[in-house]
Amino acid sequence: MQRVTVTLDDDLMAELDALMAARGYQNRSEAIRDMARAGLARARTEAAPDAPCVAALVYTYDHRAREVARQLTSAHHDHPDLAVSSLHVHLDHDTCLEVSILKGQVAEVRHFTDHLVSRRNVQNGEVVIIPVPQRGSAGA
Repeated sequence: MQRVTVTLDDDLMAELDALMAARGYQNRSEAIRDMARAGLARARTEAAPDAPCVAALVYTYDHRAREVARQLTSAHHDHPDLAVSSLHVHLDHDTCLEVSILKGQVAEVRHFTDHLVSRRNVQNGEVVIIPVPQRGSAGA
């Protein structure tokens, strides 16, 4: 391991300490390592749109809205190369939550998720994209 000295202003240090307490980190090094890994993963996905990835798309929608459930299902069926699996949950009488597991190239996954979440009557949506090292590459 390498030892690195970093200078942080008081406000940023207070935010880091609050995050550590909320998430149960034992020390600042663990917290900063996790944030560095997350930032590097995000940078890899942004820099390599053709790179392979897996993703979890989580969104809610009003299932009673005209045609939305059919349109969402059709979007998944129209992309069988990306859509691996889905979980459907009834949150209340009107609202459903879906979790879709996707696999493909970063750009394709982003395009699919952006268009799905921007549909009318999709209320909330978030995607987590995780780069997948190619076999034979470092870290695989």
